[in-house]
Amino acid sequence: MTTITVGSRKSKLAMWQTEAVCRMLNDRGIETVISAMDTKGDKILDRSIAKIGSKGVFTEELEEQLSDGSVDIAVHSAKDMQSTLPQDFELIAFTEREKSHDVLLGFSKIDLQNVHTPLTVGTSSVRRVALLNHFFPHVKAVPMRGNLQTRIAKLEAGACDVLMLAYAGVTRMGYDELIVHQFDVEQFTPPVGQGCIAIEAATTLSAEKRGLIREALNNVESESCLLAERAFLRKLEGGCSIPAFGHAVLNGDAIELTAGLANLDGSWLLKRTLRGKAEDPEKLGSELGDFILDNNGRETLAAIKAVHAE
Repeated sequence: MTTITVGSRKSKLAMWQTEAVCRMLNDRGIETVISAMDTKGDKILDRSIAKIGSKGVFTEELEEQLSDGSVDIAVHSAKDMQSTLPQDFELIAFTEREKSHDVLLGFSKIDLQNVHTPLTVGTSSVRRVALLNHFFPHVKAVPMRGNLQTRIAKLEAGACDVLMLAYAGVTRMGYDELIVHQFDVEQFTPPVGQGCIAIEAATTLSAEKRGLIREALNNVESESCLLAERAFLRKLEGGCSIPAFGHAVLNGDAIELTAGLANLDGSWLLKRTLRGKAEDPEKLGSELGDFILDNNGRETLAAIKAVHAE
């Protein structure tokens, strides 16, 4: 019987995702062994992701184990993956996607439209901060790092009025009852990959294991959408440190991709929707990326990089 060694971060959410992946493999008669570890992004909590200064803040340590053969695959939240992987690594599968929108968590009802009532939102995502500033300028964002349980403890302690998080992580951890607002993906477009689990492997993984893993885990619809979204982000040479966003949906033999970019304070935002053939999702993503770059995107990205370099 084939055995797959699975690398994962140690957080509760990461382990939930990894255990879900292992169950899918086990259902196909494949044995699994989990190897869990902390990554740089888990250990450094006093700085934003953009300020840590590493592209693979949640993946670097896992990739070291992939490289030396300690693990066969690594399980990631697709939204945490940099747009261009280091040489000798690839994403070989994408699981069925959970709902991809953002939500607010709190202990009492809120009215996001009420401009007269102060509201502090806990988030360290540059995208969420920019979009909050753009659509809800009366709301104040306050930095909030750490795993989901740590953030909820900070919420209970009064560090903010509500937390802003991905619905997928909230529902996987069983905190649905704390949701006080759900954002519409048409307005508040999620980051590339949100709601989907990505499976990373070294290019040296055997063809046999690669085939078994793809057959057990890969969702064709998710893969098409993620390839379009990630091609867009790759054009922008982006990751967690830029306020870019992208969300694709598959309709028959066509993909519809909505994606864009904001500046850090949200005073400028450009978003566009394109449709293309499902058989070539990366072409669609690249075309939309070129449009953003050619319409003040390059200048905006240069300004963002200058701020991060300070």
